[in-house]
Amino acid sequence: MGLFGNKSTREGKAAGKIAGAADSERGAATHRLTLDLSRAHTLAAMLANSRSSEFIEIPDLVAGMYMYEWDRLSEYWPEEKRDEMEDVLREMCNISPQRWNSWIQQYDTRRKGDSRSRWEKLKVLRRNKPEEENPPRHSTALRLLFKTAGEFTPFRETSEGWDIPILTTECLLLCIAQTGGLEIGKRLRETGLDVELLERAALDPKRSPRR
Repeated sequence: MGLFGNKSTREGKAAGKIAGAADSERGAATHRLTLDLSRAHTLAAMLANSRSSEFIEIPDLVAGMYMYEWDRLSEYWPEEKRDEMEDVLREMCNISPQRWNSWIQQYDTRRKGDSRSRWEKLKVLRRNKPEEENPPRHSTALRLLFKTAGEFTPFRETSEGWDIPILTTECLLLCIAQTGGLEIGKRLRETGLDVELLERAALDPKRSPRR
């Protein structure tokens, strides 16, 4: 994408806090997701399932980030613009207001007032669902997004010939916002996303890769 300049490198030292990921087409590990991003990815898969889609799309992943990490990600939007995010994501994920509200109630403790964390409620929901015979795969656009984000993330896991990029939520969100031609990126910018602030956070090698 050009504008990111030279990426720095850093070993991933948060053992047990980084979730593995692999290219679903070849089975070869191409990147790792932080724990928070991995959980948002799980929500994205459930969103894709909810509309009987064969593929997890980029808006699904952004919606998963919103549901799981909005308390943290909201700092990149001006307060008066934050409500617009929900409308944009619901529209782009093709989720009815009723279903969207049901999902939010399950994972947002601020609205539900449930003492359990959003992730604890997600685990309960998953235990009550049968295993999917054909889980949704990454769309071509999402696979390309992971590849592109891996080229500039400041975090890497390196050991004995391995050099695997570690992707964070901020890293992927920045990639989405800055990739030309992505409608979801355009819509995020229109909702007031502070791209400069996000870029500083995403490319800061001193930030913990867990966050």
